[in-house]
Amino acid sequence: MSSEGFSFSDHSHRRFNPLTRTWVLCSPHRAKRPWLGQVEEATVEQRPRYDPHCYLCPGNTRATGAQNEQYATTYVFTNDYAAVHPDQPACSPESLAQIVGTNRAGTADLFQVESTSGQCKVVCFSPRHDLTLPELPVDGICGIVRAWQDVYAELSSSSSLGIEY
Repeated sequence: MSSEGFSFSDHSHRRFNPLTRTWVLCSPHRAKRPWLGQVEEATVEQRPRYDPHCYLCPGNTRATGAQNEQYATTYVFTNDYAAVHPDQPACSPESLAQIVGTNRAGTADLFQVESTSGQCKVVCFSPRHDLTLPELPVDGICGIVRAWQDVYAELSSSSSLGIEY
């Protein structure tokens, strides 16, 4: 068997799973086969311009009790239920021991943990509940791109925060 021209995305291979101590077959080329399954027709959904129960609509109260501004264009706010927080404590060896136990040889190679911090922002594209991005006018889409640029500039200028994708 030659290793010349081998591609992890085109050729079958096995990968070792250290948890089960078994080999797993990977056949990535099978994802390239044609789809012959059922094709659904698009549904035409009638959505309201404003939904009084939507946590993102202008003027509505969010689940935390915070109230949205009566925004008329793109609206950005800090996520009430963010995946990361700016003031995250460090993950100490003691914290890790609570999860994996102590005196477990080889654990560091298998279970690696690092603290992370940051901010999560919500970008409401439009005050219109019934519009999706491709349905917005070009100037509305330009406003969204400007909001993304502003959020990027704000977060990347912080010395304690970095941008991760």
